[in-house]
Amino acid sequence: MGSIVFMCEVFMRFCYGINQKVVYLQNDSSNNLIMNDKVKYWTELSEYDYDTALAMMKTGRYLYVGFMCHQTIEKILKAYFNVYNEDPAPFTHSLTHLSKKANIYDCMPEEFKDFIDILEPLNIEARYPSHKERLMKSLTKERCQSILENTKTLKLWITEKL
Repeated sequence: MGSIVFMCEVFMRFCYGINQKVVYLQNDSSNNLIMNDKVKYWTELSEYDYDTALAMMKTGRYLYVGFMCHQTIEKILKAYFNVYNEDPAPFTHSLTHLSKKANIYDCMPEEFKDFIDILEPLNIEARYPSHKERLMKSLTKERCQSILENTKTLKLWITEKL
């Protein structure tokens, strides 16, 4: 079993940046990897990104408030995905696609689905100079405050389901 533990540790470090011992749960005579490390990893990143969004709000960097709110929800959705799936979370930035793959989209209230539609372009458009100028004009202090509040609400809703 030692070589399996080592291979899992290398995999977790490479794919998820987790530098911890892999925890195993004895179930009859087989060893099953507990997915808690991946869930914890994504949850902590989500919290860090939300804190970063708050810091960007305080400094008036509204473009990055939207971007970090998108990242916050993306990562908490990946945590949710890893609670119920053994496979790694999909490599996508699409919140709609990710929430559907995680099987949480259909149970989301419409207001959360609408909010995901608002967040979706904030990831892509913040990355490209041609979109930044237009996006920066639309991200006012008031709009960013609303995005932060809605991000916190959606993040909490997903976290409660972990």
